[in-house]
Amino acid sequence: MIIWEDFAKIDIRVGEVVRAEKFPRAVKPSYKVWVDFGPEIGVKQSSAQLTECYEAKDLPGRQVLGVVNFTPRNIAGFSSEVLILGLYSEQGVVLISPERRVEKGARLG
Repeated sequence: MIIWEDFAKIDIRVGEVVRAEKFPRAVKPSYKVWVDFGPEIGVKQSSAQLTECYEAKDLPGRQVLGVVNFTPRNIAGFSSEVLILGLYSEQGVVLISPERRVEKGARLG
C-alpha cells in the first residue's frame, strides 16, 4: 500500500493529442504520440500501445490524461516523456479522457 503523500507526488494532467504516427521499431505495436499539456508543460511525446483500439489518424484532437513527471524512457530510440493513461480491456488499451473538454494542463485532483 502507498500513503497519500506518495500518490500526491504523481502529477497527472490533461493534454490534447496534436500528432500520432505508427512506431514500427517498438517491440509491441505502438504509436508515437505528441500531447500538448498547455503553456506550463508544453508538448511532450510518448510511446503508447493504443493500436488495437485506435487509428493514429483518429487521435489528434482527443483529450487524454498523462503522468507528466516521470523520468523519460528510451523506447526503441524514442524518448517517451509522459505516460498516457489507459485501461487494459479485452479489446486493447482504452484511453482515459475527461468527461467534457477542459483546459490543457488541468491537474487531476
